[in-house]
Formats: sequence, structure tokens, C-alpha cells
Amino acid sequence: MCRLSAITSNAYFSPMENILALETMKEGHDGSGLGLMLKDLGGPFEEFKGYPVLSAVCSNQGLLDLDEYMKANGFKEKFTWAPNIKNVPGVERRENYLAKVYDYPESYRDKPMTEKEDLLMNTRLALRKIGETDESIFVFSFYPDVLTLKEVGDPLHVGEFFGLDKSDISAKIILAQGRQNTNYAIYLYSCHPFFIQGYGTMTNGENTAFVPIREYLSGRGNPGYIGYNSDSEVFTHILHFTNRTLGYPLHYYKDVITPLKESEIEMRSDAAALRLIKKSLRPLCIDGPNCVIGFTPDGFVFMVQDAKKLRPGAVGGKPGKYALMSEVCGVDRAVPDRDRTTDIFPMKYDTVIIAPGALEVKVWNQLHG
Repeated sequence: MCRLSAITSNAYFSPMENILALETMKEGHDGSGLGLMLKDLGGPFEEFKGYPVLSAVCSNQGLLDLDEYMKANGFKEKFTWAPNIKNVPGVERRENYLAKVYDYPESYRDKPMTEKEDLLMNTRLALRKIGETDESIFVFSFYPDVLTLKEVGDPLHVGEFFGLDKSDISAKIILAQGRQNTNYAIYLYSCHPFFIQGYGTMTNGENTAFVPIREYLSGRGNPGYIGYNSDSEVFTHILHFTNRTLGYPLHYYKDVITPLKESEIEMRSDAAALRLIKKSLRPLCIDGPNCVIGFTPDGFVFMVQDAKKLRPGAVGGKPGKYALMSEVCGVDRAVPDRDRTTDIFPMKYDTVIIAPGALEVKVWNQLHG
């Protein structure tokens, strides 16, 4: 199993808080990789709100190719950040880790956000294609106010490798996963969290329905529904398809991935809609076990279990700061001064949703709607 560590706060905090929470859950991951995704950025990125951030790992030649492509397509670089790399045993250094902030091409500056999002996604995919054959360019996200870091190694060692213990990098929402490498080779594109157009998710579990889900998504005509170096990447794309493309409210994500039985649907006031969702989106039903944590473009953070409820998950905190973790010890590390009697352990019908600003937590029960 993997271990998941997410924190949402109304104040900026360091990603080391997530990494130290992962360290308390170390028996649940084997140290084969760390993925970090930061949203609502502070530190040196705070003054660039609204400008897209490209998160990448490149060889020297890959960096030249990236810069040439971005310049040729009208993107103007405003700021570049690179971690202060420290040589750490067990973590192999690549040539360039970077996050570049760009201004949009002039022809897009007055376009609606949906068109800008398509531009950013297609740019990310083009760069990925350029560097994929020789692994000269890895691009994890390209979106305003989002930064992604990934590397192979023990999470605590990778955090030290990136110099995060002494960095001013911070955010108000951070997802981190310590990976246990079970199904796939260790490869940066298979490391959680995954991202598409403002949506990010990470998963602990086994997606046994991966193939039919991948085939359904691949047939939707969205160029972003590709990759699938991990069977968990489809959870991000299902969220995107459900919430952005179809326009369903966030809590319907649960109804799509784990539809109710007919006897249970009858209990809901929106039963007619649920029957249509279940019938038309049946290929997106998952067969777990899975625990999924994610965020939406507008800053909602959530945890959802599948119907088997065979992966651990705990949510706890206080107004202004909440932690969504695989284990209670991770919550203890992130928010030690909370009222533990209010901790939430979502079961098979539950979706825990935390609003932007981390002031309010709701548990949406699928049976009651």
C-alpha cells in the first residue's frame, strides 16, 4: 500500500509538514518515491497569482528544447524557481528540476479561462511528447498557482534532497504521496499525485477496473486523457470528466465511481438522475479497494472511499487547518492540538469535503444525498 498525506489550511505552510506526516506512516510505504503537489502558492510564487506555472524535470538538452518550444509558441517567462539540491544517499540527481512562471501568449491574454486551460494542457502534452522517448523532459503540471515535485526515493530523503527543510516554498493546499511500488516500474509519470486542468488526486489502492475505465475515457475525445502509467491516474480524469466536462457537483463523483444498488437509489430524492448516471457512466465504476484524496480548481479538498473500504483513511483538524491522511498518526503529526473526538473516518458511503479556507468540513453520505 501507499500512504497519503494532504493538508489544507487558511495559512501558508511548508511541504515538510506533509513529508513528516508520511514519515510517521512509514510502515505503509517502501520509500520508492515521493510526489508533492502544491496549490495556492506562497513564498516566491505568491506575487504571480493568475500566471501559469510549469513544473518539470529536464536534462540539459531537454531544457533547451523546452525553452525553444515555449518561446516559439509565444509564452514569456516571468520567473524561474529551482530547488536548492542537496546530495542525499539513495536519491539520484537529474540535471534540472524547475518551476517556470509564464505570461500567456498575447493572443490568449483576453481569452476565457476554459480556452486558457486547453492551451496549458495541450502545451504540457506537447512538451511531454517531445521528451518522452528519451526521458529528457518530464512535465507534471502547467496551471496557475500549482507546483509539482516528484522524485524516486524515500520521502524524507527526497524532501532533504530538494532542500525543502530550508526552503521558503509554501502553499495552502498540499498533497503528498509516499509510494509503495507494487504494480509498475519506478517511473516519474507513475508517481502520484496526478493533475489535469486544476484537478489533482492521489490514491492508495488497487484499481482492478482500470482497463474498461481507461478505454471509456480514451474514447471521450479529450487529448488529456492519456498516459496511464499508473492505474490510479484515471481517478483524476474521472473527477475532471464528472465535475468539469459534465458539470456535476463534486459529491456526484462518489455516485459515478461507486453507484448505489437500486434499493439504495430509491432512498434518494434525486433517484431519477442517479439511475441515468449509473446507466450512462457505468464504465467509470471502480472495483477497489481505493482511498482517493483530491482537490478541485476552486480549492475544495476531499477524501472518498470505494465500496469495499479496505484502505485506511482519517480526517481531523480544527478550523483553519485540516489533515487528510491514510492513518491517524499522520493527522496527529500535522494537527496535534485538535479535538480528536471530532476526527472522521469515512466509510463506504461517505465523502469528506473541506471548503476553501479550511474553515468547514462536511461529510456527504451517499445513501441520504
